[in-house]
Amino acid sequence: MEARSKIRNASVAPRKARLVADLVRNQYVEDALSQLRFTHKAASPIIYKLIQSAAANAQYQDPNVDIAELYVKEIRVDEGVTRKWIRPRARGMANRILKRSSHITVVVDEESTENGE
Repeated sequence: MEARSKIRNASVAPRKARLVADLVRNQYVEDALSQLRFTHKAASPIIYKLIQSAAANAQYQDPNVDIAELYVKEIRVDEGVTRKWIRPRARGMANRILKRSSHITVVVDEESTENGE
C-alpha cells in the first residue's frame, strides 16, 4: 500500500537536496529517519518531515499497516521556481543572483513477502 507526501517550492537547491535524497532511497523508514537526524545538510529536516508525513499518511489510509515494514520506495527531487535578482557591483557592473527552490516527493510502501520480494 503506497502513501505519498510532497512539498513544493522548498527553499533548498535541487542539487543539494538530491545528495540527501540519495542517502535514504530504498531504506526502511526508521533507518532513513535516524540517518537524516544526524545528517548536517540543509535539506535533511525537510526530507525528515516528508518521510514522517508519508508514514503517517500510510497509517491513516490503512490503520493495520506496520510502520516497521514501510520503506522509502521513491524519493524524487525536481526543480521548482527560481527567484532572480541583480546585485550591483563595482564599476557599474551587476551580478545575477539565482535563488533556486525544489519540489520534493516521497513515496513509502509496505514491503511485501509475496513474489520473492
